Amino acid sequence: MAQTFELEGTLKHVYDVQTFASGFSKREFVVEVPDGKYPQMIKFECVKDKTSMLDSVRVGDAVKVAFDIRGSEYKERFYVNLNAWKLSKADGGGSGGNEGGGYNSSLDAQFDNEPDASDDIPF
Repeated sequence: MAQTFELEGTLKHVYDVQTFASGFSKREFVVEVPDGKYPQMIKFECVKDKTSMLDSVRVGDAVKVAFDIRGSEYKERFYVNLNAWKLSKADGGGSGGNEGGGYNSSLDAQFDNEPDASDDIPF
């Protein structure tokens, strides 16, 4: 089972849903995270039915993202995807906000809810 991470920042960009001939769909979005003098722009993707979780947030909202890291190899090239499976407004609004107090900014903070294994994709 993949390790789960969380990250909080400002939603900067939401891309349209991409649907492929196989029926697979994904949606990408970017979250800006403060990092000293130079903020980081982190791109996530969500797949299948998780693409609709972006419908409840707007660019500029403070968000909290639960995600896992997926890696693959194709023709001796290596790829890494940040697979978002939970998204909520950081101010406690939205779906599934953390009700237990303050935000833990470390990337190794884990959620109690693990992603559904049926969401695994082969690449």
